[in-house]
Amino acid sequence: MTDPLGQSQVIPYLAGLTRFGYRFTILSFDKPEKYALHKNEVENQIADFPITWKSITYHKNPPVLSGIYDLMLMKKFIRKAQKNEPFDMVHARTGIPALAALWMKKKFGTPFLNDIRGFWADERIDGGMWHMGNPVYKVLYHYFKSKEKECIEQADFNNCLTGSAQKEILSWKNIKGQPRPVSVISCSADVALFDPANIDPAIRNNFLHQLHINESDFIISYLGSIGGWYLTKEMMAFCKVLQDEIPNTVFLFISPGRHPEIREAAKAAGILESSIKIISARRKEVPVLLSLSSYSLFFIKPCYSKMASSPTKHGEIMAMGIPVITNAGVGDVKEIVLQNEAGYVLESLNGDEYRQVAEKLKDPNPFSAEKIRAAALRIYSLQSAIEAYHKVYRAILPGT
Repeated sequence: MTDPLGQSQVIPYLAGLTRFGYRFTILSFDKPEKYALHKNEVENQIADFPITWKSITYHKNPPVLSGIYDLMLMKKFIRKAQKNEPFDMVHARTGIPALAALWMKKKFGTPFLNDIRGFWADERIDGGMWHMGNPVYKVLYHYFKSKEKECIEQADFNNCLTGSAQKEILSWKNIKGQPRPVSVISCSADVALFDPANIDPAIRNNFLHQLHINESDFIISYLGSIGGWYLTKEMMAFCKVLQDEIPNTVFLFISPGRHPEIREAAKAAGILESSIKIISARRKEVPVLLSLSSYSLFFIKPCYSKMASSPTKHGEIMAMGIPVITNAGVGDVKEIVLQNEAGYVLESLNGDEYRQVAEKLKDPNPFSAEKIRAAALRIYSLQSAIEAYHKVYRAILPGT
């Protein structure tokens, strides 16, 4: 819960669901350093709601054994809690939490909502965390794929983040009882926070001055951490092409860390050092910083597991009415962008496509900020997600 996604993609949903009469116990694994820094923030966030939070220290090492140990700790807490007040339902994400939820379903008969926030085992292969040449990881991969199948079969309801993932799951012939119930609820954005109407011009001007950016500059933003699934090298290659076409382009990285790596990647791509602006920002400052940009850029590694991904940043950027420059092969991003005229989608990450988009960016912005925000409200609003989860909860727990 002390990671940013816990505070933006878990607690707001649960807080909203409490108005329908639900009470929650959150069981999370937190890194000690993150827990120390953000414990009070989480407690303050849930203080006004019937939400209890139990944090257990996350163990990373030794590999495999640490995961088994964490699962044992989860089961120990659940056994104790069940004696005091049995749970009416368990809502768990994929991976180790889903194993605990499946155990609850079998041992206690607890109704189970299997929230497939990604193809967990495949993410570890595609992300280079597990290598199939290693016999241990090969066994782990097949074990978790078998448990993924079992969870889908045993769950009272399944949810995923994208229509692409839903279609894929329903195509799996080895799943008993197909078609299994699978809903789609995308990652939501705080559309009240990310609202261009709420931007304070004075604060905006202060950031322009602080970052040494001129109003006449053509600003491309990047929001979030770099590395991992985000293709920094390819983004910098695009930025170089764009700078060659539009010399007054400024690249604004709103990123929590790894700033030297951003500068090194830009330097390696041949981008002018003066055109790279990097800033860490508090959450409430992010919308103002985004508002400086004409477009926002993100390239994500297109691979099998990413069809199940819904980038939170996409909803936040669209809520600001800002068109994106992104790539195909990630969740429903391509369809959302094209259907809602919300930016440019590259089919391949190569020089020819970079130049084609750069040429288009030389022309006046053809996209409507109002239409882009309206699409974000329809697709990514927190309220829509809460209503959708309530519908799923009612399907599992009739009468609620």
